[in-house]
Amino acid sequence: MHRLKQCEKFVDWEQPLHEIAMENTGLSDFGEDKSYLLGLRKLLEQQDDFCDLKIPIGYSLKLIFMLEQRLKAEQRFKDNPSILDIEIKQPLVITGMVRTGSTAMQHLAAGDPNRQHLQYWMSEYPQPRPPRETWDDHPDFQGCRDRLEGMYERVPETRAMHYNAAHIPDECGHLLAQTFTDEYWQICSRVPLYNEWYERCDMVPTYKQHKKLLQLIGSAQPDTPWTIKYPVHLKHLKSFLKVYPDARIIWTHRDPASVLSSYTNMNATNRAMSVREETLDRADLLHEQMEVWADATARAVEIRKQYPDNQFADVYFEDYVADPVAEMEKAYGQLGIEWTCEAEHGMSEWYRDHPRDKHGTHKPPALAYTRDQIHERFAAYISASNVNIKNG
Repeated sequence: MHRLKQCEKFVDWEQPLHEIAMENTGLSDFGEDKSYLLGLRKLLEQQDDFCDLKIPIGYSLKLIFMLEQRLKAEQRFKDNPSILDIEIKQPLVITGMVRTGSTAMQHLAAGDPNRQHLQYWMSEYPQPRPPRETWDDHPDFQGCRDRLEGMYERVPETRAMHYNAAHIPDECGHLLAQTFTDEYWQICSRVPLYNEWYERCDMVPTYKQHKKLLQLIGSAQPDTPWTIKYPVHLKHLKSFLKVYPDARIIWTHRDPASVLSSYTNMNATNRAMSVREETLDRADLLHEQMEVWADATARAVEIRKQYPDNQFADVYFEDYVADPVAEMEKAYGQLGIEWTCEAEHGMSEWYRDHPRDKHGTHKPPALAYTRDQIHERFAAYISASNVNIKNG
């Protein structure tokens, strides 16, 4: 870290970050595709323009970690090139605007034993998924588990906002972050110039890396179909479908006025862990995310029109809450995915053992915008997707 402290600007970190990652891993090949450098440079340039970080050097740890994971993945591809020949056919993708129930749906969907899922520790440390009985003794699993438990001890309210555990499925964020193109970077620090670039950038290189990492993680089960989830995939649906053209997509819906306050509060809580208190502006964060998601949903509506109806299934929050298993069965049917007795039993069992609000209740503060103002901004999405805005 001494090398980083000697740098006058954040942009000067680029080489030492790579050097530290190589020294930590003993590896040197970050892969032929160098497009990840663009996102990294945008982040470093943004921090030179405006740095709100409490401990700038602490920011480097996440950057170095992602570079280390790139190195390790690339080495595994070299060791077993056949991994990249594995087909990922018709992955089931749960996406939609944030806070629309997609996390609960992903956890429920993990009850289907006929599909494979992206466990949190696997996303953080991509590698061939080892047998379940070995996880507790695996140092990467232990490190992931201890980090999450430490976070919940330091900031207990995050448990109810978005519960994670090393062994359960989670989002694809860590996979996208390897290319430095993920919403994580806009949550942990205020980076408006990066946002402006990221929200409209070509994400095809990111999703090509994402696919390679899924091939790696699932290499022990090459014929088992995937179920993944991430709201961010909706933002970049055009690029996503270029890489996964036969994906089957569950699009979750909820009144935007009912989710923005919750999402802003969650982001503000996460950002407060890394930025100086005086720089945290909740109103600015709310406005930023309202604009980001209003544009994203409108774009996704147009992209969807270019694909067959049977590639998409709509699930509305109020219907899902009323009967989650029935909604999943309905979505499977619409997407042409076989609904088996094992899937029904596994999901029903998960639902029985994991009641809503098991990890607490998240009660966000009031919005800075009226519901009507939010509905007006999301009018294109609400109209096209038949979103219920009457019941809040």
